[in-house]
This record gives sequence, C-alpha cells and structure tokens, in this order.
Amino acid sequence: MSKKKKKKQKDYLELEKERWKGFINVFHSLPPESNLTPRQAIWKKNKATVWFYPAKQKKYKIPLVLIYSLVNQPFILDLGPGSSTIQSFVEEGFDVYLIDFGVPGYEDKDLTINDYITKYIQKGVQKVLNHSKAKEVTLIGYCLGGTLAAMYAAIAEEPIKNLILKVAPIDFSSFPTFKKWLDAAKNGQLNIDDPLDTIGLVPAPVIEAGVRAITSPVYFSHYLSLLNRSYDKDYVDHWYRFNHWTKSHIPFPSAALKQVMNDMVIGNKLIRGGIYINGKFADLHKINANLLVVSSKDDRLVPENLTYPIMDFVSSEDKTYISLEGGHVGFSLKGGVPKYLKNWLHERSVPI
Repeated sequence: MSKKKKKKQKDYLELEKERWKGFINVFHSLPPESNLTPRQAIWKKNKATVWFYPAKQKKYKIPLVLIYSLVNQPFILDLGPGSSTIQSFVEEGFDVYLIDFGVPGYEDKDLTINDYITKYIQKGVQKVLNHSKAKEVTLIGYCLGGTLAAMYAAIAEEPIKNLILKVAPIDFSSFPTFKKWLDAAKNGQLNIDDPLDTIGLVPAPVIEAGVRAITSPVYFSHYLSLLNRSYDKDYVDHWYRFNHWTKSHIPFPSAALKQVMNDMVIGNKLIRGGIYINGKFADLHKINANLLVVSSKDDRLVPENLTYPIMDFVSSEDKTYISLEGGHVGFSLKGGVPKYLKNWLHERSVPI
C-alpha cells in the first residue's frame, strides 16, 4: 500500500474515531446551559416571570415583548451562543421582554386560556410599559403563544404598535391530523371534557406524545443526523442544545386545554366568532396593529392554511405575510435577525 493510501486510511480512521466519540459523549453529558443572554426579572406572578433583556446599544424606542407556547419551555429563544433569537434582538438594539409562563403544577389545573391572557399577558404588557417608559410595544407570539397574542390584541386596552405572529395557528378548520377524532368530537360522539377533568393537569409526556404523533411518528432521523456529523464539535453542541429543548415539554392545565380543544380546534371560534375574554368579545377585526404573519412551508404541526386566514380578518392597514422555507422551529435556530424581520422592525420601531 502506498504512503498516500495509508495516510488517507489513517485520516479516515481518525475521523471515524472522532465521530463515534462525539456521538457517545452526547449521551453522557450534563444538560446544556441555556438562557445565557443577560437578563433580570421585573415581575413575577405565580409561576410566571417577565424577563428583561437590555439592548447592548439601544437604537429603538419600542420594546419587543415575546410570548412563547404553552407546551414547551421558551429557552428555544435563547438556546445558546449563535443560536439565540433574544441575543440577536438585543445586539440589533432592541430592549427585549419575555413573558415566561413557567411550569404549571397540579394546583394550576383550573387555569384557563382567559387567565393566561388577562392575568399574565395583559398584566405583563402593563409591567413592560411601566418599566420601559415606552408608549407602545411590539408583540411577538410563537406557535400557540402567537394564538394567545392575537386573542389578547383583539381585546387589548394597552397600545400595541406591531403584532408579529410566527407559525401561529388561527384557523383550525383544516387541522392536519386526527381528523376522525375531531369529527367525532364535533358530532358529540367523543367526550374530551370528562377525561381532562379527571386528569386535572395533563402530564408533559402526554403533551410530547401528541406533538410527536403529528410531527415525527418515527423518531430516529435526528440521531442519524448527529451520527453523520458528530465529529463536528459545533454541530454536536447545537444538536445537543436543541435536542434538550425538544424534550422540555411541560404539563398543560386541563381547563386551558379544554378551552383550546372546544373553542379553537373543534369550534374554530377565532374565525367563526364566539370567544369572550372576561366579557370582551375577542374579535380579530378589532386588531389594528401593524401585522406580520410568518409561516413555514414544511411545517407539519402548523401548516400555512392554519396561519394565513388572519390576514383576511384584521383591520390592520399595514399587514404582511411571509412564507419561509423550513420547519416549525427553524426561525429560532439561526444566528442573527433575518433580513426581512430586521427591515420590517426597523421601519416600525421608532429609531432613536
């Protein structure tokens, strides 16, 4: 065997050793650190916290208020260096606030969607306005957090200048999965209230199983992706952080889940009408804020036909719809603020 071939074989063996070493080490590592962007709590209520992330060099008068989903922890928004939505915003000159709902316990089983909107989102926005001394806010809602943000915007007394909804389900008339179950529930043949009342707090593994059933019934391809690039330390670190987040599902109060299922998924009341929050009709036509709706073309969990219809219901004169390549959480995994979002926010955030 020639020296050239021997060197090539040696390099290949070294690469394989690094690959398997990186792959095996992942399963023996401590949980990765997240939420590394400097922050401080400005308000707490029950399990919820409003976190403040000051801009590195403030360039805009209007702060960003982030609202994440109720099924996962929000640290996907501050996953780690180079993969942090929040870090990117503060580096662009925005003051950022995160309404973190926390992890509910059994004592929170009676929390409703109305409670999340009025007791946490609305109160949180009031605290942000007071803390920031701003006259208006930009509200950014992710997934189900976007649904809540839209519902809040429909009844808000607080000044919302901009509303950004990222992969937020609004129209549930063509929910992609469990069609037979949903049809049975709509026809009164399936009772979902009694089991939820009995459970009280839906455990995190049940929530995870439901999400997996829609997005990844066979859940192993991501391990193959890891094995394929486990010699790359940066890739392994990013993979490990993201994989840790995918397993961070949290319990769901049964009262809130009943409202999601009955009013939104089965009744589709955000579109048809009929949702009242503390006596106020949550009418999407009452939304006047500048609106940006973002969807993902390959999103199995929230496809475009669930996100787009809000465009036809709001009264916003300034409204934009963008469809991006990628899946459900791709928007949170890339460093830097995307150009489309940077430009959109710059024009609407009152530069200093």
